[in-house]
Amino acid sequence: MTFQRIVVALLLLIVAGISAIGYFEWRIAVQARTLKAFVEGYVFNEAVMACEQAKSSTPFKWNGGKSTSVIGLNSVKPDKYNVFASYTLVADGVYCDYDPIKRKAEIGSSFLERE
Repeated sequence: MTFQRIVVALLLLIVAGISAIGYFEWRIAVQARTLKAFVEGYVFNEAVMACEQAKSSTPFKWNGGKSTSVIGLNSVKPDKYNVFASYTLVADGVYCDYDPIKRKAEIGSSFLERE
């Protein structure tokens, strides 16, 4: 009988531990989404201005564009020391990657092939 009580107590502790981990993971995910939304809202105006002013053979027209969409904030970590961030906008089929750290826009570029 003592063995059964120990097994039940251990199972209850395991279930409680897994539940606590799930709760904290959910809370952190909510905070991460909130932070991402804040950063995207902060960067949006700068990205639009930089993309419209970027020199390219293909003009980027966010204002007055027929079909515009925000892909959003992306990041690539090519190694353990570097993270490259990009905020991507699409206007009438023309992609523009805005680097919020360098404050530089590249039109028609592929973010994954960037230096």
